[in-house]
Amino acid sequence: MSDTVALAKALVSRPSVTPEDAGCQALLSERLSALGFRLEPMRFGEVDNLWARRGEDGPLFCFAGHTDVVPPGALEEWTSDPFDPQIRDGLLYGRGACDMKGSLAAMITATEAFVAAHPKHRGSIAFLLTSDEEGPAKDGTVRVVETLSARGEQIDYALVGEPSSHSRLGDTVKNGRRGSLNATLRIRGKQGHVAYPHLADNPIHRAAPALHALATEVWDRGNDHFPPTSFQISNLTAGTGADNVIPGELRVVFNFRFSTELSPEQIQQRAEAILDAHGLDYEITWRLSGRPFLTPTGALLDAARAAIRETTGHDTTASTAGGTSDGRFIAPTGAQVLELGPINATIHKVDECVGCAELDDLSRIYTGILTRLLT
Repeated sequence: MSDTVALAKALVSRPSVTPEDAGCQALLSERLSALGFRLEPMRFGEVDNLWARRGEDGPLFCFAGHTDVVPPGALEEWTSDPFDPQIRDGLLYGRGACDMKGSLAAMITATEAFVAAHPKHRGSIAFLLTSDEEGPAKDGTVRVVETLSARGEQIDYALVGEPSSHSRLGDTVKNGRRGSLNATLRIRGKQGHVAYPHLADNPIHRAAPALHALATEVWDRGNDHFPPTSFQISNLTAGTGADNVIPGELRVVFNFRFSTELSPEQIQQRAEAILDAHGLDYEITWRLSGRPFLTPTGALLDAARAAIRETTGHDTTASTAGGTSDGRFIAPTGAQVLELGPINATIHKVDECVGCAELDDLSRIYTGILTRLLT
C-alpha cells in the first residue's frame, strides 16, 4: 500500500460528517509540521479550519480542501461500513474516499515529495482546510479568506482538490464555476373548501403560469466559457394534507445557476418583474451562494495541463460545468483557481470509492504542478 493510500485510509476512518472534523486536520497538521509549515488553526462557530504555510515570499501556492463529508445515509445499503475503509479490487471504499480525503492525502504526499526534492523552493506553499464545505459554508473557507485578506496575505495560485475528472484521471479540470442564486417564494391565496372555489383563492393555480414563465424564460445564451443560465424548482409545498381543502399559501424554492453574462441583481429584477406581471400576492427571499468565476489560460492552468500530460499521457479539458465549490471564495481575491481531483462517479453515493492507483497518480500530478510553479 502506498503512503498516499494509507493516509487516505486513515482520513476516511475518521467520521467527519459536516461540520465535524473528527481529528482529520490534526493528522494532516503532523505531516505539515514535519515539513516546516507554520500551523494556524482557525475555529469559527462549530467549524474547524486550518491555515498552514511554508515560506514567506511569493508567489503563494495554496492547496485548498475540506475534511468534512456528507452523511453516509442508510448503513445497511453499504457493502462495508462507510467509516471502516476497505480496499477491494484496487478501489478504496468509504465515505469521503473520493470527496475529498483522497485528494487531501495526495496533496500531502505530493508536497512531501516536492519539498524533499526542492527544500529551498521559491515562493511559499500553503494549505487551507475546512470542515464546512459540505454544510452551510458560512464559517469555513470564506472566513479564512476574510482573515487572510484583512492582513494582506495574498494567494496567487489555489488548487482545490474537488473530484473533477469524468472517465479517467485528469481528463477534466474546472477552471471556473457558475454562480448560484437561491430563492424562497411564498405566494399567498385564501384557504377554503374545494367544493366552493369561488369563496377561496388557490395560490397553486395562480402561481402555475408565473412558474411556467420563469421556467421557459431565456435568461441568457451563455458564452465561450459558460453554458446558458438555468432555472430549476427544487421544492413545492402547499396544502394541509386533506384532499378537500384549497391551501392558503404556496411555498416554492428555486435556484439559478448563472453565467458571467448576468449579475445576481439582474436575475432578481427580471424574476420579480415576471411575478409582478402575473399579479401575485407574494414575498420572496433571495440568497446568493456564490458568484461565477473564471480562471483563463495562465500559469496555473498551463502547469496542470503539462503535469497531467506527463503523468497520464493524455490531454485535459477545462470546464466550468457542475456545482459550486469553495473556489468561489478564493477567486474574488484575484487568485488563479483550479479544481483538479479524482473521477467523480461515486461522490455522495453509497459505496463511494476511488482508485488506489488513481490517488498515486494524482499525487504525482500535484508534485508536477508544484515543480512547474515554484522552481
